[in-house]
Amino acid sequence: MKFKKENNGQDQENINKEEQQKQITDSAEDENIEVLRNEIEISKSKLQQLEKEVQDYKDKLLRKAAEFENYKRRTQDDQLSLLKYAAESFIVKLLPVVDDFERSLAHIESSNIEALRQGIKLIYDKFIKVLEEQGVKRIESTGQHFDVNFHEALMQRLDKSALPMTVLDELEKGYMYKDKVIRHSKVIVNEDYNISEKNTEEK
Repeated sequence: MKFKKENNGQDQENINKEEQQKQITDSAEDENIEVLRNEIEISKSKLQQLEKEVQDYKDKLLRKAAEFENYKRRTQDDQLSLLKYAAESFIVKLLPVVDDFERSLAHIESSNIEALRQGIKLIYDKFIKVLEEQGVKRIESTGQHFDVNFHEALMQRLDKSALPMTVLDELEKGYMYKDKVIRHSKVIVNEDYNISEKNTEEK
């Protein structure tokens, strides 16, 4: 019986040791779990920070891309405009020559110099054709309603046979280069006699 009691004591001691070992193991596992949780939280925080930085860089990249597209479009527009109107200054310098031709033709009336007149007219017609091929065209003025976009009024004259604010005469031709007015027509405009008559009636 004494031997049996000693065995029971040994068994109890072994059980106690196993429980202590289990407690130590459980405690170590709990500590490991807590460490892992802390590391996970730190990783999550770092990940969120990285995601925020990536989004910031993405936004900056999109803004830069948009700015570049705007700059590229403006540059292309400027280049197209420059190419489109590249000859404008040259053509403006030629217009006085056209004016001189017209004045000379207007003052040649003698039939004795008809051949000279025809020769000058041929040169003039050829010159005008060259201008037209380059996109230069005259602005129609006489008989047209006065338009500040195309006409420059130098004076007014009363003519009741024409509508008010009609261009009665053209003193200097205006020209367009493609879709742009490069010189306004200098004109004489009919008075707005309706307003004049109305003012007279009121007086």
